[in-house]
Amino acid sequence: YLVLIQLFLGNSCRFIAKPCAINLGIQDSGPHRAQPNAILEKVFTSITKSPDGKRLEGLSKQLDWDVRKIQRWFRHRRNQDKPTTLTKFCESMWRFTFYFSIFFYGIRFLWTTPWFWDTRQCWYNYPFQPLTSRLYYYYILELAFYWSLMFSQFTDIKRKDFLIMFVHHLATIGLITFSYMNNMVRVGTLVLCLHDASDFLLEAAKLANYAKYQRLCDAFFMLFGVVFIVTRLGIYPFWILNTTLFESWELIGPYPSWWLFNGLLVTLQILHVIWSYLIIRTASKALVRGKVSKDDRSDVESSSEEEDVTSNSTKGIFSTSSNGSNRLNGHVAGGQWTGE
Repeated sequence: YLVLIQLFLGNSCRFIAKPCAINLGIQDSGPHRAQPNAILEKVFTSITKSPDGKRLEGLSKQLDWDVRKIQRWFRHRRNQDKPTTLTKFCESMWRFTFYFSIFFYGIRFLWTTPWFWDTRQCWYNYPFQPLTSRLYYYYILELAFYWSLMFSQFTDIKRKDFLIMFVHHLATIGLITFSYMNNMVRVGTLVLCLHDASDFLLEAAKLANYAKYQRLCDAFFMLFGVVFIVTRLGIYPFWILNTTLFESWELIGPYPSWWLFNGLLVTLQILHVIWSYLIIRTASKALVRGKVSKDDRSDVESSSEEEDVTSNSTKGIFSTSSNGSNRLNGHVAGGQWTGE
């Protein structure tokens, strides 16, 4: 299934997402390339990609360049290795397609199940609960997808929240695998569907941003923020954690894996609180200043010229830089985007 997910990624980017991006006017052009320089290139590849002040002074004397010019060169050099806006649009489109499809598949499936309406049903007759084919495929597809995210995280550009996302993927994969092995698939489907509820809205906001539909992008982000906070800080603790912590204890007692299972679920809740804080802070900046100058968790690399322009501009919640270098792969959005 992991191989199928990766094949779906490649084919969707090639035959669907790329033509859509081209029709929307998204160019397959990368950021401004740094001026060729053997000395700076050797420093960049062998020593450091972000030289400190002392090294900058030494390079300035060696090359007879202004320090600001050298800083600009390193910014351009870091940016030129980043994916183009077209590449990021394709990535977000296939993720949007998966999240959207799997969420509504999960809703349609769970709507007919008794545990969707009464969480105590998750524990009746446990562990002797049947595993239907629809439930099985739902689980396997989700597991394959999160494994693909785990692997791609090491090939994508390293972001500031790399550790948080790594912990999130580990906890998610652990929960899916653990709940499947212990036949806790009923409550597992509730967790999966709840987490998919907001993810496709985030990807939709990215797509709108890459296509430069600013108002649509802002609307999707605000909707994403509302849904994320309601589901992760409201429904998740009072619906999911309530049944795993208290209802399960009441109905089947403290089973051996109770502590591990709930420990993973609580770990997810801690990550939800962190991301919700960042989302609220981003939205607050947008309301107060009329713009967000920088994503708190992106790896933005802007040239000095772009900094001069953006410092005097007033944009919406999201703004796309000319080099398209920013990245947002988790559940936080900010000043500039490049795609998860």
